[in-house]
Amino acid sequence: QVQLVESGGGLVQAGGSLRLSCAGSGHTFSNYAMGWFRQAPGKEREFVAVISWTGSATYYADSLKGRFTISRDNGKKMVYLQMNGLEPNDTAVYYCAAEPSALGTKSETDFEYWGQGTQVTVSS
Repeated sequence: QVQLVESGGGLVQAGGSLRLSCAGSGHTFSNYAMGWFRQAPGKEREFVAVISWTGSATYYADSLKGRFTISRDNGKKMVYLQMNGLEPNDTAVYYCAAEPSALGTKSETDFEYWGQGTQVTVSS
């Protein structure tokens, strides 16, 4: 079993940056692909990025390529989401999730474990 706790959210001005962190627990952490999703007010949760269990492969939502970067440190059981050039429409609750697969997918139904989320608010 994997437990996930996100941190690093907050209030930032448009154009700013934030780095979200996700701390995992459980000895099988490195056996999971890890993903980030987000849910804006009044909208469905959407895929942001996913990273393979070795960290060698990443995949991003098309609209976020070039601004967001996902990474992981299996030794520390951590996953990160570096967000640059933030825009007001990036405002959302961001969730970390674990998928029992090597490469990962963008479908939230494939993810088995979820964190509680961290709020990101971008002001204009």
